[in-house]
Amino acid sequence: MSPVRALVLTGFGLNCDLETAYALKKAGAEAERVHLNTLVAREKNLLDYQIFVVGGGFSWGDDHGAGVIMAMRLKHRMKDDILGFVEGGGLVLGICNGFQVLVNLGLLPGFETRAMKREVALINNDCGGFRDQWVHLAANLSSPCIFTKGIDKIELPVRHGEGKFFTEPDVLARLEEQNQVILRYALPDGGTAQGEFPHNPNGSVADIAGICDPTGRVAGLMPHPEAFNHWTNHPDWTLQREIVGRRGGDFSEEGDGIRIFRNAVNFFE
Repeated sequence: MSPVRALVLTGFGLNCDLETAYALKKAGAEAERVHLNTLVAREKNLLDYQIFVVGGGFSWGDDHGAGVIMAMRLKHRMKDDILGFVEGGGLVLGICNGFQVLVNLGLLPGFETRAMKREVALINNDCGGFRDQWVHLAANLSSPCIFTKGIDKIELPVRHGEGKFFTEPDVLARLEEQNQVILRYALPDGGTAQGEFPHNPNGSVADIAGICDPTGRVAGLMPHPEAFNHWTNHPDWTLQREIVGRRGGDFSEEGDGIRIFRNAVNFFE
């Protein structure tokens, strides 16, 4: 069977492409980093891939708002390609800046895919500054999301200045009703953060850290799964190793973030 092919977008300030490609390879995919200009010029065909990832960074320096210029470039130069990719069964993942791109592009929440209508936003953190920390996340097991399948809770790092998820009450109600909220910021015991800082690092409405479209094949999240690709990425890895060892368990060297990428690969296999 041919390997699952993943395209990781690069260029113009996206700076997590190496880690993202590495995580996808660890998950079993054949990952290729492709510059936006190469994609726009059709030197690479998006339809030749099964997974499309827009990763973290600061595209165009977040000028005019995080992810705005990248979203407009994709929308006006590649709209039909992207819609064809999604409608053809491809998976799309936006991480941090990539999440900001997908909401500005209108792929998320994607109530009507072809409308590409912006209905949610990721705005300045309530704390007034950039947050670089690890967070506890509670996953929605009832969500159709491919990427979070089988995950009930996970720890991942965040690093953003514009990560507050915001939307109008009617849109939020629809997201909740259709189980499109895939991750929420949580307390260490697994309960939702209830807006409590720093467990909710940015003031996101309803503690939302990630959402998907109605199909579950397009998703975005502010935390960085690619940044937890190995056990030593976690700040408490030595403590966790000791705890597991004393309990007689096996300690995996793989970081939990790989699970999100492996779910994508397994979807095709």
